[in-house]
Amino acid sequence: MSSHYTRVLSRPEFIALIAALMALNALAIDVMLPALPYMGEHLGISDENERQFVISAYMIGMGLAQLAFGPLTDRFGRRAPLLAGMGVYIIAVIAAAFAPSFLTLLVLRFVQGLGAASVRVIATAVVRDRYSGREMAEVMSLTFMVFMAIPIIAPGIGQVLLLTGPWQSIFIFMGVLASIFWLWTFMRLPETLRPEHRRPLSFGGVLRGFQLVFTNRVAISYGLAGTFLFGALFGFISSSQQIYVDIYGLGVYFPVAFAAVAALMSLSSFTNSRVVRRFGMRRLSHGAMLVFTATSGIWLVFALTGNLPLWLFFGLLCIIMFSFGWAASNMNSLSMEPLGAVAGTAASVFGFIQTVGGAVIGSYTGQLFNGTTVPVATGYFTMGILALICILFAEKGRLFGVGEQYGRAAEPVTEAH
Repeated sequence: MSSHYTRVLSRPEFIALIAALMALNALAIDVMLPALPYMGEHLGISDENERQFVISAYMIGMGLAQLAFGPLTDRFGRRAPLLAGMGVYIIAVIAAAFAPSFLTLLVLRFVQGLGAASVRVIATAVVRDRYSGREMAEVMSLTFMVFMAIPIIAPGIGQVLLLTGPWQSIFIFMGVLASIFWLWTFMRLPETLRPEHRRPLSFGGVLRGFQLVFTNRVAISYGLAGTFLFGALFGFISSSQQIYVDIYGLGVYFPVAFAAVAALMSLSSFTNSRVVRRFGMRRLSHGAMLVFTATSGIWLVFALTGNLPLWLFFGLLCIIMFSFGWAASNMNSLSMEPLGAVAGTAASVFGFIQTVGGAVIGSYTGQLFNGTTVPVATGYFTMGILALICILFAEKGRLFGVGEQYGRAAEPVTEAH
């Protein structure tokens, strides 16, 4: 790590900037939720489940493009691909405000996702460039804490924008905010990939990078576990407006309930950052996954007997999402930890798997919405079981291992030959 890097970007600003960049993805999803009925009405879409495609089109575009941004950022560095991708995001989101049809809107959301892929991949790679081990997990947790502030306020922002203007104003707002973050990145984020660590952009070089990722048992297993975890989350997000408004009748208070859960996830990430150095990523993530799965099973049993009272539904959901906060950031760090030599490619592979896989799982769960919480509860429980299976495979059947080292500022892990 160069002295230039330390002088230009302090640790607090580094965390704030990375969190802001990652928050663009959360914003592009969560700020849309209150506007889905208005978009559907204006563009002639009466089926409530079809409106969810506004979310899934973005996520699929973001997932697919990540496979390209990984090798690009390992070859050309972090800054140029990041700024280019954010430019695509800004253009697409502003154009979406003027979409004449639902199909055009979906296409532009897909393109917006293509640009957002740069943020998803490169923000993670930049963190891995600078940190490793438990220190990386601590930084990722702090990043997630700031990142989760967006879901706390995004639906409320969307609701306010809808009260003061048409649904198109939401896209204009996203474009302006992304432009501010682009300028911040351009002025303050230095290049974090050293020239000697750049990989060739040849078919063989890219193939070897992907091979390193897919043949590392621990990394790929935790990457898949994260996929199932995010699939469960996206299934809930896709159905959240219908659950809170149609089942529980919260109406305009839907953003408040959504924000409360997001605030709990932010608190979870903060507490994780305070204890991960002491207890380790494995102990915390494994314990969280057991609580996540068990509580989801309890929710499913209750849901099969009828819709839960709001207090019980919300209480169980809070336990699940607090566990999610501990599990997600630690498992993301565990998947990246062995792959410092190909951080960009690794981030792209896991980003692709988690985004596309999560979008497919979440969209399927959302399309099963039937006026009850059974589909979402089933999704949480099933995905929890699958994530635990992946963890057991990664750890050779053992949970709560303490094998990881206390991380310091990272040098990329040497590629095996």
